[in-house]
Amino acid sequence: MSTLATVARTGLPPSSHWRDDEDEGRQSRSSTLTEDAAHRPLLELRKINSFYGPVQAHFDLDLEVRQGQIVSLLGGNASGKSTTMKVVLGLLKPRSGELRFEGRSIAGLSTPQVVRQGIGSVPEARRLFPAMTVRENLLMGAYARSDRKAVAEDLARMLDLFPRVAERIDFQAGTLSGGEQQMVAMARALMGRPKLICMDEPTMGLSPLYVDKVLELIAQINRQGVSVFMVEQNASLALQIAHYGYVLQTGRIVLQGPGYELLADARIRDAYLGGSDAARTAS
Repeated sequence: MSTLATVARTGLPPSSHWRDDEDEGRQSRSSTLTEDAAHRPLLELRKINSFYGPVQAHFDLDLEVRQGQIVSLLGGNASGKSTTMKVVLGLLKPRSGELRFEGRSIAGLSTPQVVRQGIGSVPEARRLFPAMTVRENLLMGAYARSDRKAVAEDLARMLDLFPRVAERIDFQAGTLSGGEQQMVAMARALMGRPKLICMDEPTMGLSPLYVDKVLELIAQINRQGVSVFMVEQNASLALQIAHYGYVLQTGRIVLQGPGYELLADARIRDAYLGGSDAARTAS
Protein backbone atom coordinates (compact mmCIF):
# COMPACT_ATOMS: atom_id res chain seq x y z
CA MET A 1 0.00 0.00 0.00
CA SER A 2 3.05 2.30 0.08
CA THR A 3 2.43 3.36 -3.53
CA LEU A 4 -1.13 4.39 -2.67
CA ALA A 5 0.09 6.32 0.35
CA THR A 6 2.58 8.14 -1.86
CA VAL A 7 -0.20 9.09 -4.29
CA ALA A 8 -2.21 10.52 -1.41
CA ARG A 9 0.75 12.41 0.05
CA THR A 10 1.71 14.13 -3.19
CA GLY A 11 -1.67 15.80 -3.65
CA LEU A 12 -0.85 16.01 -7.35
CA PRO A 13 -3.87 16.22 -9.67
CA PRO A 14 -4.46 13.38 -12.12
CA SER A 15 -4.79 13.64 -15.86
CA SER A 16 -8.04 15.24 -16.98
CA HIS A 17 -8.57 12.55 -19.63
CA TRP A 18 -8.82 8.76 -19.77
CA ARG A 19 -5.58 7.21 -20.92
CA ASP A 20 -4.04 3.82 -21.48
CA ASP A 21 -1.36 2.78 -19.01
CA GLU A 22 1.35 2.79 -21.67
CA ASP A 23 0.52 6.43 -22.49
CA GLU A 24 0.44 7.51 -18.86
CA GLY A 25 3.74 9.37 -18.80
CA ARG A 26 3.11 11.29 -22.02
CA GLN A 27 -0.51 12.13 -21.19
CA SER A 28 0.22 13.20 -17.62
CA ARG A 29 2.68 15.79 -18.90
CA SER A 30 0.36 17.15 -21.59
CA SER A 31 -3.07 17.03 -19.97
CA THR A 32 -2.71 17.51 -16.21
CA LEU A 33 -5.19 19.81 -14.55
CA THR A 34 -4.21 23.42 -14.07
CA GLU A 35 -3.54 24.58 -10.55
CA ASP A 36 -6.75 26.60 -10.53
CA ALA A 37 -8.82 23.59 -11.64
CA ALA A 38 -7.19 21.37 -9.04
CA HIS A 39 -8.30 23.78 -6.29
CA ARG A 40 -11.79 24.49 -7.61
CA PRO A 41 -14.54 22.75 -5.63
CA LEU A 42 -16.27 20.19 -7.82
CA LEU A 43 -18.84 19.24 -5.19
CA GLU A 44 -19.88 21.55 -2.34
CA LEU A 45 -22.16 20.96 0.62
CA ARG A 46 -22.74 24.11 2.66
CA LYS A 47 -24.71 24.32 5.92
CA ILE A 48 -26.66 21.14 5.14
CA ASN A 49 -29.36 20.23 7.65
CA SER A 50 -31.17 16.99 6.87
CA PHE A 51 -33.83 15.05 8.73
CA TYR A 52 -35.52 11.66 8.89
CA GLY A 53 -38.93 12.79 10.07
CA PRO A 54 -38.31 14.60 13.38
CA VAL A 55 -34.77 13.20 13.77
CA GLN A 56 -31.98 15.47 12.56
CA ALA A 57 -29.18 13.67 10.70
CA HIS A 58 -26.91 16.60 9.70
CA PHE A 59 -26.11 19.79 11.56
CA ASP A 60 -24.75 22.56 9.30
CA LEU A 61 -22.67 20.05 7.37
CA ASP A 62 -19.88 21.62 5.32
CA LEU A 63 -17.61 19.65 3.01
CA GLU A 64 -16.24 19.75 -0.51
CA VAL A 65 -14.57 17.58 -3.11
CA ARG A 66 -12.07 19.38 -5.30
CA GLN A 67 -11.33 18.56 -8.90
CA GLY A 68 -9.01 15.57 -9.18
CA GLN A 69 -9.21 14.50 -5.55
CA ILE A 70 -10.10 11.39 -3.61
CA VAL A 71 -12.01 12.61 -0.56
CA SER A 72 -12.94 10.20 2.20
CA LEU A 73 -15.76 10.67 4.69
CA LEU A 74 -15.08 8.69 7.86
CA GLY A 75 -17.18 7.92 10.88
CA GLY A 76 -18.74 5.20 12.95
CA ASN A 77 -22.17 3.66 12.66
CA ALA A 78 -25.05 6.16 12.68
CA SER A 79 -22.66 9.08 12.18
CA GLY A 80 -24.46 10.26 9.03
CA LYS A 81 -22.02 9.02 6.39
CA SER A 82 -24.45 7.15 4.16
CA THR A 83 -27.04 9.89 4.68
CA THR A 84 -24.51 12.34 3.23
CA MET A 85 -24.26 10.17 0.13
CA LYS A 86 -28.07 10.10 -0.14
CA VAL A 87 -28.15 13.91 -0.03
CA VAL A 88 -25.56 14.18 -2.82
CA LEU A 89 -27.41 11.67 -5.01
CA GLY A 90 -30.81 13.26 -4.53
CA LEU A 91 -32.22 10.39 -2.50
CA LEU A 92 -32.80 12.61 0.54
CA LYS A 93 -33.71 16.28 0.26
CA PRO A 94 -32.06 18.44 2.95
CA ARG A 95 -34.30 20.84 4.82
CA SER A 96 -31.80 23.67 4.39
CA GLY A 97 -28.35 24.40 2.98
CA GLU A 98 -26.65 24.54 -0.40
CA LEU A 99 -25.62 21.62 -2.61
CA ARG A 100 -23.56 22.53 -5.67
CA PHE A 101 -21.80 20.61 -8.41
CA GLU A 102 -19.44 22.46 -10.75
CA GLY A 103 -20.71 25.69 -9.23
CA ARG A 104 -24.38 24.98 -10.06
CA SER A 105 -27.07 24.09 -7.57
CA ILE A 106 -28.24 20.48 -7.74
CA ALA A 107 -30.51 20.77 -4.71
CA GLY A 108 -33.93 19.41 -5.53
CA LEU A 109 -32.81 17.37 -8.54
CA SER A 110 -33.97 13.77 -8.83
CA THR A 111 -31.39 10.99 -8.79
CA PRO A 112 -31.51 10.48 -12.60
CA GLN A 113 -30.99 14.21 -13.04
CA VAL A 114 -28.03 14.16 -10.64
CA VAL A 115 -26.48 11.29 -12.61
CA ARG A 116 -26.90 13.25 -15.84
CA GLN A 117 -24.97 16.12 -14.27
CA GLY A 118 -21.92 13.84 -14.15
CA ILE A 119 -22.13 12.12 -10.75
CA GLY A 120 -21.83 8.33 -10.70
CA SER A 121 -22.68 6.01 -7.83
CA VAL A 122 -21.22 2.80 -6.45
CA PRO A 123 -23.79 2.03 -3.73
CA GLU A 124 -23.28 0.09 -0.55
CA ALA A 125 -23.59 -3.68 -1.13
CA ARG A 126 -23.11 -3.09 -4.90
CA ARG A 127 -26.83 -3.50 -5.77
CA LEU A 128 -26.33 -5.16 -9.11
CA PHE A 129 -29.15 -6.78 -11.06
CA PRO A 130 -28.38 -10.38 -10.02
CA ALA A 131 -30.37 -12.17 -12.76
CA MET A 132 -28.82 -10.06 -15.53
CA THR A 133 -25.42 -10.79 -17.04
CA VAL A 134 -22.35 -8.77 -16.19
CA ARG A 135 -22.48 -7.25 -19.68
CA GLU A 136 -26.10 -6.16 -19.19
CA ASN A 137 -25.25 -4.64 -15.80
CA LEU A 138 -22.41 -2.65 -17.33
CA LEU A 139 -24.59 -1.35 -20.13
CA MET A 140 -27.16 -0.22 -17.56
CA GLY A 141 -24.53 2.26 -16.42
CA ALA A 142 -24.82 3.96 -19.83
CA TYR A 143 -28.64 4.05 -19.89
CA ALA A 144 -28.68 7.85 -20.16
CA ARG A 145 -26.29 7.91 -23.13
CA SER A 146 -27.24 7.75 -26.81
CA ASP A 147 -23.72 7.62 -28.32
CA ARG A 148 -23.74 3.88 -29.05
CA LYS A 149 -20.30 3.76 -30.66
CA ALA A 150 -18.70 5.54 -27.68
CA VAL A 151 -20.60 3.26 -25.28
CA ALA A 152 -19.13 0.23 -27.05
CA GLU A 153 -15.66 1.78 -26.81
CA ASP A 154 -16.13 2.46 -23.11
CA LEU A 155 -17.31 -1.10 -22.54
CA ALA A 156 -14.09 -2.36 -24.13
CA ARG A 157 -12.13 0.06 -21.94
CA MET A 158 -13.84 -1.25 -18.81
CA LEU A 159 -12.95 -4.82 -19.73
CA ASP A 160 -9.33 -3.75 -20.09
CA LEU A 161 -9.37 -1.92 -16.77
CA PHE A 162 -11.15 -4.80 -14.98
CA PRO A 163 -9.82 -8.03 -16.53
CA ARG A 164 -11.62 -10.13 -13.91
CA VAL A 165 -14.89 -8.56 -15.05
CA ALA A 166 -14.00 -9.44 -18.65
CA GLU A 167 -13.61 -13.08 -17.64
CA ARG A 168 -17.13 -13.03 -16.14
CA ILE A 169 -18.80 -10.94 -18.85
CA ASP A 170 -21.49 -13.51 -19.73
CA PHE A 171 -22.09 -14.75 -16.18
CA GLN A 172 -25.14 -13.74 -14.19
CA ALA A 173 -24.03 -10.99 -11.81
CA GLY A 174 -25.53 -12.76 -8.82
CA THR A 175 -23.11 -15.68 -9.24
CA LEU A 176 -20.00 -13.53 -8.77
CA SER A 177 -18.02 -13.17 -5.56
CA GLY A 178 -18.31 -10.01 -3.49
CA GLY A 179 -15.04 -8.64 -4.83
CA GLU A 180 -16.01 -9.35 -8.41
CA GLN A 181 -19.39 -7.70 -7.90
CA GLN A 182 -17.67 -4.62 -6.49
CA MET A 183 -15.57 -4.35 -9.64
CA VAL A 184 -18.70 -4.66 -11.79
CA ALA A 185 -20.36 -1.90 -9.75
CA MET A 186 -17.35 0.35 -10.25
CA ALA A 187 -17.22 -0.35 -13.98
CA ARG A 188 -20.97 0.22 -14.27
CA ALA A 189 -20.59 3.67 -12.69
CA LEU A 190 -17.73 4.53 -15.05
CA MET A 191 -19.87 3.62 -18.07
CA GLY A 192 -21.78 6.84 -17.46
CA ARG A 193 -18.56 8.85 -17.94
CA PRO A 194 -18.91 10.62 -14.58
CA LYS A 195 -16.78 13.51 -13.42
CA LEU A 196 -17.30 12.38 -9.82
CA ILE A 197 -17.99 8.92 -8.42
CA CYS A 198 -19.63 8.52 -5.01
CA MET A 199 -18.65 5.23 -3.35
CA ASP A 200 -20.46 3.98 -0.27
CA GLU A 201 -18.35 1.53 1.78
CA PRO A 202 -16.45 0.09 -1.24
CA THR A 203 -14.44 -2.40 0.85
CA MET A 204 -17.30 -3.66 3.03
CA GLY A 205 -17.53 -7.45 3.17
CA LEU A 206 -14.57 -8.07 0.86
CA SER A 207 -11.72 -10.49 1.44
CA PRO A 208 -8.31 -8.91 2.16
CA LEU A 209 -7.17 -9.78 -1.36
CA TYR A 210 -10.04 -7.88 -2.95
CA VAL A 211 -9.80 -4.99 -0.49
CA ASP A 212 -6.28 -4.23 -1.74
CA LYS A 213 -7.34 -4.67 -5.36
CA VAL A 214 -10.36 -2.38 -5.02
CA LEU A 215 -8.25 0.35 -3.37
CA GLU A 216 -5.66 0.09 -6.15
CA LEU A 217 -8.45 0.43 -8.72
CA ILE A 218 -9.91 3.48 -6.97
CA ALA A 219 -6.50 5.17 -7.07
CA GLN A 220 -6.09 4.19 -10.73
CA ILE A 221 -9.53 5.53 -11.66
CA ASN A 222 -8.64 8.80 -9.95
CA ARG A 223 -5.37 9.04 -11.86
CA GLN A 224 -7.38 8.66 -15.06
CA GLY A 225 -9.33 11.82 -14.35
CA VAL A 226 -12.31 10.92 -12.16
CA SER A 227 -12.76 12.56 -8.76
CA VAL A 228 -13.89 10.24 -5.96
CA PHE A 229 -16.04 10.87 -2.88
CA MET A 230 -15.77 7.79 -0.70
CA VAL A 231 -17.67 6.90 2.45
CA GLU A 232 -15.68 4.35 4.44
CA GLN A 233 -15.56 2.94 7.96
CA ASN A 234 -12.04 1.59 7.67
CA ALA A 235 -10.04 4.76 8.28
CA SER A 236 -6.60 3.20 7.86
CA LEU A 237 -7.45 1.96 4.36
CA ALA A 238 -9.34 5.06 3.21
CA LEU A 239 -6.71 7.53 4.36
CA GLN A 240 -3.91 5.72 2.55
CA ILE A 241 -5.40 6.76 -0.80
CA ALA A 242 -7.36 9.90 0.13
CA HIS A 243 -6.05 13.35 -0.69
CA TYR A 244 -8.37 14.81 1.94
CA GLY A 245 -10.59 13.43 4.67
CA TYR A 246 -13.45 14.42 6.92
CA VAL A 247 -14.51 12.74 10.16
CA LEU A 248 -18.24 12.82 10.82
CA GLN A 249 -19.71 12.27 14.26
CA THR A 250 -23.47 12.41 14.91
CA GLY A 251 -24.02 14.59 11.87
CA ARG A 252 -21.19 17.06 12.50
CA ILE A 253 -17.69 17.34 11.05
CA VAL A 254 -15.30 17.00 13.99
CA LEU A 255 -11.98 16.60 12.13
CA GLN A 256 -10.73 17.31 8.64
CA GLY A 257 -7.44 17.59 6.78
CA PRO A 258 -5.11 15.98 4.23
CA GLY A 259 -5.31 12.20 4.28
CA TYR A 260 -1.73 11.60 5.41
CA GLU A 261 -2.13 14.10 8.28
CA LEU A 262 -5.31 12.44 9.51
CA LEU A 263 -3.63 9.04 9.25
CA ALA A 264 -0.93 10.29 11.64
CA ASP A 265 -3.38 12.08 13.97
CA ALA A 266 -3.47 10.52 17.44
CA ARG A 267 -7.20 11.15 17.70
CA ILE A 268 -7.81 9.12 14.54
CA ARG A 269 -5.50 6.33 15.71
CA ASP A 270 -7.21 6.09 19.05
CA ALA A 271 -10.80 6.36 17.85
CA TYR A 272 -10.60 4.39 14.58
CA LEU A 273 -7.36 2.40 14.50
CA GLY A 274 -7.59 0.62 17.84
CA GLY A 275 -5.46 2.92 20.01
CA SER A 276 -5.51 2.29 23.73
CA ASP A 277 -6.74 5.80 24.47
CA ALA A 278 -9.90 5.52 22.35
CA ALA A 279 -12.31 5.79 25.21
CA ARG A 280 -10.53 8.78 26.80
CA THR A 281 -10.21 10.59 23.43
CA ALA A 282 -13.88 10.12 22.62
CA SER A 283 -15.04 11.41 25.99
